[in-house]
Amino acid sequence: MSPQPDSRYAVMRLALALVLMTVGASGMYVVAVVLPAVQAEFGVARADASMPYTWMLVGFGLGGILMGRLADRHGVMVPILISAAGLGLGYAAAGLAGDIWLFSAAHGLLIGLLGSSATFAPLIADTALWFARRRGIAVAVCASGNYLAGTVWPPVVQHFVETAGWRDTYLGLGAFSAVVMLSLAPLLRQRPPLPAPVAAAAADAPPSRPFGLSPAVATVLLCVAGLACCATHRRQRPGPTAPAAAAGSAAAAPATA
Repeated sequence: MSPQPDSRYAVMRLALALVLMTVGASGMYVVAVVLPAVQAEFGVARADASMPYTWMLVGFGLGGILMGRLADRHGVMVPILISAAGLGLGYAAAGLAGDIWLFSAAHGLLIGLLGSSATFAPLIADTALWFARRRGIAVAVCASGNYLAGTVWPPVVQHFVETAGWRDTYLGLGAFSAVVMLSLAPLLRQRPPLPAPVAAAAADAPPSRPFGLSPAVATVLLCVAGLACCATHRRQRPGPTAPAAAAGSAAAAPATA
């Protein structure tokens, strides 16, 4: 008998998904930590040193579509295996890069497109299929791995950058990510079951209209919402308040007199 939703097996998959997402999302947070060291070694401006992060996010967005399609056709194990190769090779290529362009390409094509993208949308979608009664909390636990990575990885990476250098840190990250993900991916080989009532009613059910909209329109609106959610805002340094400025002028007046 195959495992069923909300079973102990489903909970085990959720724990694995949390670990995989925490490891896979490292690519979104590591580059910001090594940015000062990379900028100093390559002798580039801050804008150029920030380019790898931009390329990584572009690859992450495009890769999410590709990995989601692969997960629908072949199950979530295939994207996770690709992610293990992408992160392993991507960190290694970035650690051996001789200039900022190769460093950026490694982040965009390998770490973003083939690496981190496979551990976000595919794992969330797979988790949702393994839970019925507690689907909301299960998806929330799975998605929290992305933010857990933002808590765990920056201090760890900063420590190794200070003690071993950013290049050796990247090589170590590549080896660690590949070993962990290749070890856990086969445990997700089982495809999620299709509930019997859903399978029986699928032929007679009307087309799904999320939010009352067509699937195409809903997808576009969700993409816009995602971009708006992750948009960065320039933080301006606050200037002196009016009372403080007036007090400063008053204090300077006797001195000039």
